[in-house]
Amino acid sequence: MSNSSTKVVIIGGGITGLSAAFELARAGNNVTLVEADDQLGGQGTFFRSGARWVDRFYHCQMPTDDYLLKLIDDLGLADRMYWKPTHMGFIVDGVRYPFNTPMDVMQFKPLSFIQRLRFGAVSLLIRRLGKGLDLDNIRIEDWFSKLYSRPVWEKILRPLFCSKFGPYGGNLPALYIWQRLGRESNVAKRGYINGGLKSFIDAIESKIKSFGGTVLTKTPVRTINEVDNQMMVELDDGQKIECDWVIATIPIPLLRETIDGTGLNSMLRFPDIPYQGVVNAIFFLSRPLENRYWTPVVNSGTEFDGVVEMTELVEKSQYNGLHAVYLMKYCSRDSELFHENNSRISQRWSEQLIELYNDINLKKEDILEAHVFKAPFIEPVYPLGYSKIKPDFRVGSSRLILATTAQIYPSVTSCNSSVKLANEAVACLRENDPSIQ
Repeated sequence: MSNSSTKVVIIGGGITGLSAAFELARAGNNVTLVEADDQLGGQGTFFRSGARWVDRFYHCQMPTDDYLLKLIDDLGLADRMYWKPTHMGFIVDGVRYPFNTPMDVMQFKPLSFIQRLRFGAVSLLIRRLGKGLDLDNIRIEDWFSKLYSRPVWEKILRPLFCSKFGPYGGNLPALYIWQRLGRESNVAKRGYINGGLKSFIDAIESKIKSFGGTVLTKTPVRTINEVDNQMMVELDDGQKIECDWVIATIPIPLLRETIDGTGLNSMLRFPDIPYQGVVNAIFFLSRPLENRYWTPVVNSGTEFDGVVEMTELVEKSQYNGLHAVYLMKYCSRDSELFHENNSRISQRWSEQLIELYNDINLKKEDILEAHVFKAPFIEPVYPLGYSKIKPDFRVGSSRLILATTAQIYPSVTSCNSSVKLANEAVACLRENDPSIQ
């Protein structure tokens, strides 16, 4: 039970919000978490397929995910984690290649022999090559064109980065990619929680409640305001929650809507930068493709830019004996694709998938089930010098604490970085209020 009179309201029930609520409630603080959706988890939500719950968006854990793995251990789920070797492919101009070993790189025909040698050497040394450079102010296109050569950038790397960030792909700070390579230093081994993220989310919700915390779903927030050194959260149904502090974990564009017209809005100093969303399709197949976990798709006539064969990592028993394949396209939430009917997307993408794997005789009847899910705010499109404009945790002198994807940079957006962000937000709260345990 809570033994603190200081009340904290957390807006958003994704991994960051849940992690912050867990940490605060475990320490004995008075915590209420509110989530607009009918599910907790944010990008970790799920749906029912037959007798199983399935992640809407693909996830895995890396051996370097220290913050997430510690939380999993704290929740008593460590024995549900398992690790497997995984493989990567690459599809260029409609041709599929393995892309795991030095020999695979040397046989990668889209590049010349000299380009393959250079690609392998640079990739091996890139963490060392980035040390001491102001990568936050160097465009990824400029840095990679110099390291790998302009032809390799144009043929392989530009399409790869633009698939994630659209027309902004070449303008990203090189620091973002360099940091990502640190997390994925051991991509041959990935982990997964038996039962998917639902088992993690159910466990953390249960723990929060057992510590005396309150968790509310289907509870949209209308406004957040500060009056006389007290925070006021007004819900869509008109109910008002008074509290001492608010931790907001929702994307900043949504947060601005809730603080519009209040003094908090003028304190929130954050430039108007675009966010990328994602359209994600899940196909359940009666057969495997090539047993490669992750395969980028470049210049191959498909609308989707990547294929994830989840059943290379997860036992197919988790999917009712079927093979789960995720296809994704990152795009703006304002794009035509994002607003297109899901059934049309699944039909078109199934045709493209069949064409992409026609040499292994993939057929329409092999696709037994299809689902499409969309998320409007995956992460911001970071401009050069973002480290200097990244929002602080505390909004001015107010009692509003931020913990959003806009603050994860230069780390890659992941469950691990979300847990780390939650820990940092809670630490900031404790620094500013000694009554917080």
